[in-house]
This record gives sequence, structure tokens and C-alpha cells, in this order.
Amino acid sequence: MTFASLPNTACPLAGVDFTSRPTRRKPITVAHGHLAHAVVKLDRLDAHEHFDSFSTWLRTPGPWLAAFDFPFGLPRELVQALGWPLDWLPLMRHYAGLSRDEIRTRFAAFCDARPVGAKFAHRAADGPAGSSPSMKWVNPPVALMLHAGVPLLIDAGVDLPGLHAGDAQRVALEGYPGLLARELIGRRSYKADDKARQTPDRLIARKDLLDALEQGRSRLGLRLRLSHAQRDALVADASGDRLDAVLCLMQAAWAAAQPGFGRPADADPLEGWIVSSPVD
Repeated sequence: MTFASLPNTACPLAGVDFTSRPTRRKPITVAHGHLAHAVVKLDRLDAHEHFDSFSTWLRTPGPWLAAFDFPFGLPRELVQALGWPLDWLPLMRHYAGLSRDEIRTRFAAFCDARPVGAKFAHRAADGPAGSSPSMKWVNPPVALMLHAGVPLLIDAGVDLPGLHAGDAQRVALEGYPGLLARELIGRRSYKADDKARQTPDRLIARKDLLDALEQGRSRLGLRLRLSHAQRDALVADASGDRLDAVLCLMQAAWAAAQPGFGRPADADPLEGWIVSSPVD
């Protein structure tokens, strides 16, 4: 049985808030849940302090579908300019073979040669999703998250629709929690790793964001169901990592109900696509 053949009431789902350097203080956070009749029930939140335990979870037998908060591809314009492979798997193998310092150096040189206001190359999905370019190595360091995360997915043998065929019972999609958060609370900030910036306004924003998710006010057409304890835990996490994992869980649930997981037919097979991004 493949994931696509499961009934709506038996959808094992996950949302992943990723970090390229997991620690006890900032682990990889995985929100597990399931979908039933347009309601997403949060079952539990897991924390992975090391890549080993996260990789073990990726190998959990399916069927399951998860949305991951890191980019799955690089901008085609950048890849062409650097003379790197133009097929996704060889490109990712090449990229994984570079050190972080090499990535920073090459991307910085690319940006330095471009005019102000157009330093970074973008993927086609960045505009609709409002996401940072996947070549950014700081603030946020999504290029390094790609460097750390995609090889784990490849090695685990999961299926990456439109990019790389794997086990069809374990489906990995690129999510972006900021896309859903902005729809619900605009550009209000709801998280901060720096304790000095963990303000009452951000606490209120997290509460408002959860209210909107529970009431189903997004265009995804889904409502989130939480226990009181789960809601308290999400509000209390000032880093927003748990909430970001839940936002990715909602995107995974939406994708589970869409033909082809909602990926546009013309999505670039080198760059990838961000699940639930608006499509013209």
C-alpha cells in the first residue's frame, strides 16, 4: 500500500523544524499528527538532539508524509553560473561534498559580482512563498540547512516527489512555516532564539497564531486540534521551534489531500517547490 492509497482518516503526518547543528538546547523538532475530516490532530512532539536519532526516525517504515523546514534545491541561475551539475541528484551529491567554508566562499563571490539589490539568486518558489533564497548562508543560514538536511533524506531513501524517487511510503516535502504564519498574523514576529528578544508581544503573537490555526482561518481549509497541555507548551516555547514544526505539520496535511501533493506540474525539477505555495 502506498501513502496515496490511504483513506483520509488514516494519514500519518509530520512537520519538521530543522537545524543544521542540533543540540540539546536547539534540537530538530518533529510534530507528529494525523488528518481526519479536515481536522489535524497533534499527537506528539519529538526532539532530536543528534542527527543519528533523526536519521533513525527517517527510516521508520511508512506510510507517512512529512514537510521539512529547509530548502530541497538551489536556484537554477546560481547552479548554471557556478558550472555545477544540472540534474538534482548529482547536484546534491556535489553540494554535499563541499565544506561549509567552501559554500560560504563560493556563494559570497557570486553575490559580490552582482549589483546591489540583486545579490542573491532566487528559486521560482521563493516569490510565491515569500521565502529566503536557498543560497543564503546567514540570517537565516538555509544554505547550510540544505547542506545538512538533504543528504539525510537521500541516504534514508525517502521519496522526494518531482526531485528524486525513493520509498513511496515515506514522502518528504519542502515546507515553510513562515508562509502559513504570515497568512494568519501578517508580519508580526512570534519567535526569537535570543532571550532578550522574547517579548510579551511575541508571546501574544504565538497565542493569536494558534487561535487562527485552531479556528481553521487559513486558505488550507484545515483546523488544528490540540490538548490544553500541548497548547500551553507551544505558547511557552519562545524560540517558536515547536510552533514551526506544527505549521509544517499543517502544510503536510494539506499536501496529503492534494493530487500530486499539490506540486505544480511545471515546478522546476532542479529547484524544487515549497508545499502550499500559491500557484497562479
